[in-house]
Amino acid sequence: MSVDQNLSAFIWSVADLLRGDYKQSEYGKVILPFTVLRRFDCVMKPTRQAVWTRADAYPGDAPPALLKAAAGLPIFNTSRQDFQTIGADPANVRKNLVDYINGFCAEVTEIIDRYAFHTQIERLDAAGLLYQVVQRFADPKLDLSMSRVSNHDMGYLFEELIRKFSELSNETAGEHFTPREVIELMVELLLAPDTEALQGPGKVIDILDPACGTGGMLAAAEEHIRSMNPEGARINLHGQELNAESYAICRSDMLMKGYDENNSSIAFGNSFSNDAHDGEEYRYMLANPPFGVEWKKVEKFVKDEHNDYGHAGRFGAGLPRINDGSFLFLQHMMSKMRPVTADVDEDLKGSRIAIVFNGSPLFTGGAGSGESEIRRWIIENDHLEAIVALPDQLFYNTGISTYFWIVTNDKAPRNKGKVVLLDARDQWTKIRKSLGEKRKEIGKDQRAHICSLYRNAFDIAADPAHPDHAKVKVFRNEDFGYQRITIDRPLRQRFEVSEETLTALAETTAVQKYELRDELLTGLKPLIGTSETDRAKFRNKLFATYIENSITAPPDKVDKAAMTAFAITDPDGEIQKTKGKVVHDPDLRDFENVPLTEDIDDYFTREVLPHVPDAWITETKDPKTKELIRAKIGYEIPFTRHFYTYTPPRPLEEIDAELKAIESEIQTLLTQVTS
Repeated sequence: MSVDQNLSAFIWSVADLLRGDYKQSEYGKVILPFTVLRRFDCVMKPTRQAVWTRADAYPGDAPPALLKAAAGLPIFNTSRQDFQTIGADPANVRKNLVDYINGFCAEVTEIIDRYAFHTQIERLDAAGLLYQVVQRFADPKLDLSMSRVSNHDMGYLFEELIRKFSELSNETAGEHFTPREVIELMVELLLAPDTEALQGPGKVIDILDPACGTGGMLAAAEEHIRSMNPEGARINLHGQELNAESYAICRSDMLMKGYDENNSSIAFGNSFSNDAHDGEEYRYMLANPPFGVEWKKVEKFVKDEHNDYGHAGRFGAGLPRINDGSFLFLQHMMSKMRPVTADVDEDLKGSRIAIVFNGSPLFTGGAGSGESEIRRWIIENDHLEAIVALPDQLFYNTGISTYFWIVTNDKAPRNKGKVVLLDARDQWTKIRKSLGEKRKEIGKDQRAHICSLYRNAFDIAADPAHPDHAKVKVFRNEDFGYQRITIDRPLRQRFEVSEETLTALAETTAVQKYELRDELLTGLKPLIGTSETDRAKFRNKLFATYIENSITAPPDKVDKAAMTAFAITDPDGEIQKTKGKVVHDPDLRDFENVPLTEDIDDYFTREVLPHVPDAWITETKDPKTKELIRAKIGYEIPFTRHFYTYTPPRPLEEIDAELKAIESEIQTLLTQVTS
C-alpha cells in the first residue's frame, strides 16, 4: 500500500468520530481543513522556533517577508500553539485551536476561511467532538512533513479523500479532479511537439487551468517540464476554481511550492462571470471542465458578452445549448492564446491547449447551431490539431467515453490544414478494485504507446502496412464540414367531402366564429361522397351547392378553412400552387448533408433526383444575415463512424452448436439435482 493510501485510511478513520453528529456528506467539511492544517503544522515544525525568535525581536508586528524568511517557507505562524499543545489541553482545546489559526499569515487564513472552518469548530465543540478530532490529527503517526509526504503525494492524498466524500454524498467526483494517469497522458500530448524547445536556460513557461480543482493538472504539467528542464525553466502556474474546498486545497499546494504568495495565480470564482485572468495570455492551457453541466447561472453574463462584444470577447464563435457549457470553457481558453507574433521565445510562439470532453461536442447541434458554429470557427481557423479517443470507465463518476481535444494557433507545417484523429480506446488495463465508475486505467507502457502514435501520426496514417494504421487517421479541415440543403417535393392533394372532413371543418376556429355556421354545415351535407382531384373543379362544385341551397357565400377565412379541411394528401392528386408557385408538402420535406468539397447541384442530381424526380432544393433564410441561402454550413466530427469496423455475425451453425452444448450441460445439472 502506498504512502498516500495508508495516510488516507488513517485520516478517514476520523469519520468514525463524526458518525451520528454529522451526515456522511458533511465529513469533508471537517476532515479536509484539519488535513490542511496538519500539513502546515508538520511542515513548519523545524523552523517554528526561528519564527518566534524573529517575531519577538521585532518591535510591533514583524513584516511578513521577514517571518517567511525565518521560516524558510512561503507561510508562517506566530502562535505558540501547535497540534501537540492544542491536543494536550482538553479544557482549552477550542481557545487554543482558534489562537493557532489566528497566528497564520494572511495567505493561510484566506484558505481556512474558504472552508468556513470556524463554524465547524463551534459545531464540533458543541457536540463534544473537538478534542477527539484534534487528538486524532495530532497523532505522531500522521506525519505530513515534506520529508515524509512530497507535494506530489499530498495531491494524491487530497484527491483520494475527495473521491471518498463525493461517493458518500453522491456528488460528481469528476467535477473535482481527474485521474492522475489521464492527466499525465494529457500533459505529454500537450507538450509533445516542444520536447526540444522546452530545454535550455532562460525558459519562461506560463500555464493556465481555468477549472483547476485541486491543481492536479497544473502540478503534473510543472513536474513534466521540470523533468525535461530541471534548472533552466521558470514556470508560472495560474488557475481558477469555483468549488471552495478544491480551491483551498489547490492554494495550499501552490503555497507549499512557493507559488501564489500574493493570491494572484490561483483565483476563486466562476471563470465565466468573474474572469480572474482577463487580458492574460499563456503558452499552455489545459482543463477538464465538468461534463454536461448547465451554465444557466451565468447565462445573462455570457449572452451579454456574446452579443455586445462578439469576437472581441470570449464567446464570439457561438453559444452552446444551456445544459452543457463545455464549449464555453474552450472558447474562454482560446481567448487567452498568445499570438504567434508575440515577442517571446522563438521556439515557443503561440499557444497550445488540451481539454477533456465527452462525446457531445463532437457532433451535438446541426448546421447553424451554436455548437456547429463553434466547431466551424475552430476548424476553419485551423486551430484543431488532434482529437484522441480514450477508453471508457476511466473516471470516478462516469463510465462514458472521453476525448482529448488538442487546440493550437501555431501548427507545425505538416499539420497545417489537417486534423489527426487517434483511437486509443483499446489502450487500458483493468484495475484490481473499482473506484466508483472507474474500472480501467492507462498504464505507463500504454501511455508511451499513445504518445508514440501521436508523434508519428502522419507516417502511420500514410503506411497501410503499419500495425496501428487503423488507429490513426489524418483528415483535411474541410472534411468535417458539410452543406445542409432542404429538399422539398410538391404537395399533391385530392378534395373530398365526408363525415370526417365536415367534422374537421366544423372544429376550425374560422367556422366556430362564423354566424351562419349551422347554415353552412347543413348546406354542405349533400356533397358527402364527392371526391375531386382538380382544385378548381371542386371549388366550382362548392359554389354550385351554395347557389342551389340558397347558402350565403362564406367569407374568405371560412372558404379557406373549408378548402383546407376537405383537402387530403394523395400521391396521385393534383400538384397544388399558390400564385402560380408550386406549394411544398411539409410531410415530405427532407434534408441532405452534402460534403463541403462538393457542388450541391451535382450532389442533388446524382443522389436525389433519381429517387424523387419532382424534388427541388429550397432556399431558406439565414438567421444572421436574413438573406436567402440554398445551404447552411455545418461542422461535425463523426469520430466513431471513421473508426467503425464491421464485425460479421457468427455462422448460424456455430451458434446452434453452442446452444445445444448449453442445453446438454443444463440437462446434466438437472439430472444431478434430481438423482
